[in-house]
Amino acid sequence: MRYVIFGAGAIGGAIGGKLAASGREVVLIARGAHLEALRARGLELRDPDATEVMAIPAASSAAEVGLRKGDCVVLATKTQQTEGAVADLVSAAGDLAAELPVVCAQNGVENERIALRRLGRVYGMRVILAGTHLEPGVVEIASAPVFGILDVGRYPSGEDAIARQLADDLTAAGFEARSTPEVMGFKYLKLLSNIGNALQAVAAPEPGDDLARAILHAARAEARACYQAAGITLADEEAEEVRRRLRGGPRPVNGTLRRGGSSWQSLERGTGNIEADYLNGEIVLLGRLHGIETPVNARLQEVANRLARERRPAGSVTLEELSEGLATVLAATPDPGGLPA
Repeated sequence: MRYVIFGAGAIGGAIGGKLAASGREVVLIARGAHLEALRARGLELRDPDATEVMAIPAASSAAEVGLRKGDCVVLATKTQQTEGAVADLVSAAGDLAAELPVVCAQNGVENERIALRRLGRVYGMRVILAGTHLEPGVVEIASAPVFGILDVGRYPSGEDAIARQLADDLTAAGFEARSTPEVMGFKYLKLLSNIGNALQAVAAPEPGDDLARAILHAARAEARACYQAAGITLADEEAEEVRRRLRGGPRPVNGTLRRGGSSWQSLERGTGNIEADYLNGEIVLLGRLHGIETPVNARLQEVANRLARERRPAGSVTLEELSEGLATVLAATPDPGGLPA
């Protein structure tokens, strides 16, 4: 099976690079300066224990790749780019569109719905991977020897030979990977972590800051209330905590600790867009559908989008500015203790 990695940034570059390093056939799809660097110098993949430069074929589109029977596409763009990526895949796949396996290795829970409208064989992948992509041609993974936790299954539910083979190949590549029939329960659980992405990106709070903790608690309390109203079932949270603990915490890469997650990186790179509409915005949407107030997530969504649109750097807003008008909500939210990583 050839792996076509659509979006070779922090997540796609890490997954594609490690699959290639383990002997799997891989082709990367990228754009701009990153694509130029991949073609000129190869993918430089760094982790806490090693740096490897790999000459992996790189293309600008699915059409340039030349999709064929037996390919598996790993979609690793941000959600705001998924519509365009799916259109490219449909155009390039032709008659293969109904059977081409497309795996959504992305944050949030909307990508699979977007893909399934036009592609017949869609999989979800829950990704816990401390990847960083700030420099063309370079991707870093801040954990080793286990590079991340990846769970894959059919969308909306089920598993099959493709999911099991992908999980096996990812395990051989150094990930803790599993095939699961209920992958979306893992993705909704991951979303509880991801709704903190905007907070980290816009305010860059110091660890242990009480106001940041209160904002995060309130945002997650809104999410849980929406999940309950919508009848959404999460994966086992106790088992999840054990898996994350066994994976270990982040480690320095070339002597430097990872500075921020995916949304932080979007602001830091000045991309002009950010994924908040599909993280905090997913909670806002659920709230509007089910009559749940979500003022904290709405504020995080609005501020993150504004900073991205104005191309302001990460950490441009103070916590006091971010929490303005939310004092009553924050004070009414009890401290739940442990939080998702």
